[in-house]
Amino acid sequence: MDSLSLYLPGILLAYGAFFIGIASPGPNVLAVIGTSMSLGRKSGIALALGAAGGSFCWALLTVIGLSALIGAYASALLVIKILGGCYLLWLAFKAFRSAAAKHDIQAKSLAPGTGSFGGFFLRGLIIQMTNPKAALSWIAIISLGLAPGAPLWVGAVIVLGTAVLSVLLHLLYAVAFSTPLMVVLYSKARRTIQMALGVFFAAAGVKLLLSRG
Repeated sequence: MDSLSLYLPGILLAYGAFFIGIASPGPNVLAVIGTSMSLGRKSGIALALGAAGGSFCWALLTVIGLSALIGAYASALLVIKILGGCYLLWLAFKAFRSAAAKHDIQAKSLAPGTGSFGGFFLRGLIIQMTNPKAALSWIAIISLGLAPGAPLWVGAVIVLGTAVLSVLLHLLYAVAFSTPLMVVLYSKARRTIQMALGVFFAAAGVKLLLSRG
């Protein structure tokens, strides 16, 4: 129990950063939203599951890579935290800028292609795995959750927990944005959501930059 209480705050912070990150739509989420709006719920769900699968792969690769790097070079943790903190501050800047902008969300639908469930799943996976920003996002998330000397189970809990969140939240986008009402509601709340995201990213970025070890 002492071990759990020691690492739980970091794990929850990583979950929170991941949750907030998905609330700020990137290429994968915008593709899910646009596909659900134009091609229907089934296509959106298939794309969402593919994107969630890609998110799991990024999380797993990042945990394995960072754990190996920190194990070989203890000082690398400081560099990783600096990179992660700077990226979170950049996300905060983008969120504040988006909140100030007049434009609405710019969701893009994928072309129907074969129209098969597996086809949309694969395309969702490819969109997520080829997104260069995903690597930086996961470095920031894992840096928040992994304390110095953290055992392997901490990384496993972060990966599995974010995997569950990824599936649920991507599916929520696919189902919700297949209805016109949700599109209208999200549009009206966009600026408030982006401002809240900016505050969270800024606070998390500063916390990561000021953390030691």
